[in-house]
Amino acid sequence: MSLSMSGKHFKGHEVSCCIKYFIFGFNIIFWLLGVAFLGIGLWAWNEKGVLSNISSITDLGGFDPVWLFLVTGGVMFILGFAGCIGALRENTLLLKFFSVFLGIIFFLELTAGVLAFVFKDWIKDQLNFFINNNIRAYRDDIDLQNLIDFTQEYWECCGAFGADDWNLNIYFNCTDTNPSREKCGVPFSCCTKDPAVRNPGTGTWNVTDGRPPVTNQKDYIHVKGCVPQFEKWLQDNLTVVAGIFIGVALLQIFGICLAQNLVSDIEAVRASW
Repeated sequence: MSLSMSGKHFKGHEVSCCIKYFIFGFNIIFWLLGVAFLGIGLWAWNEKGVLSNISSITDLGGFDPVWLFLVTGGVMFILGFAGCIGALRENTLLLKFFSVFLGIIFFLELTAGVLAFVFKDWIKDQLNFFINNNIRAYRDDIDLQNLIDFTQEYWECCGAFGADDWNLNIYFNCTDTNPSREKCGVPFSCCTKDPAVRNPGTGTWNVTDGRPPVTNQKDYIHVKGCVPQFEKWLQDNLTVVAGIFIGVALLQIFGICLAQNLVSDIEAVRASW
């Protein structure tokens, strides 16, 4: 006698619809954001002619901010795709990949945080090197220029440790052989908010007699470097920054647990067939 004829119904393991569609819904948003970031990055490279000349990727001496969009978008696209399709199709391979990939990202974030705390001086030296390297390439890429200007305006700083760091740039250095009209100047983003300080012709400090003396630089330009200003900002906003990192970490752990739970449900259902 069959189970249906006896009026009894077999009730085995079931895949949780709540978990399944929560993972699907969250990851499809994540996947679409990844597509948007990749689209913005590729559009920016197309505007700069990089896509028509791939070899130019290595020509920029500094950091190309477009990489932030491409790398972030790529990671979001891969994670979102694996989580979205894995949940919708109940594909345990994709869900396991999603969990492992998310776990690796969490581990890398945790490692970076510990290393940054332990090797503070080394991090400071690397940040100094990074900023000075990008100062040299300031005029080479409009995106890099905008990033530096935003940083200097937001933190009210100039150079890595002071305005004299701009001597590293071929357009702003104070050597006698420099023919640039921006010689001995600094970018407009180094200037104070007083519009009289700016040179309307170039957007830089009006340097008829060179940079202002150290004794009264603060009346015209920001005298503090971006490295110490970043340290100060981090100390002032430590609670907020820590809260964001903890929140992101908890979301990642939550996502890994949900994916693993869904994998267990799917495997239990298949084992009961």
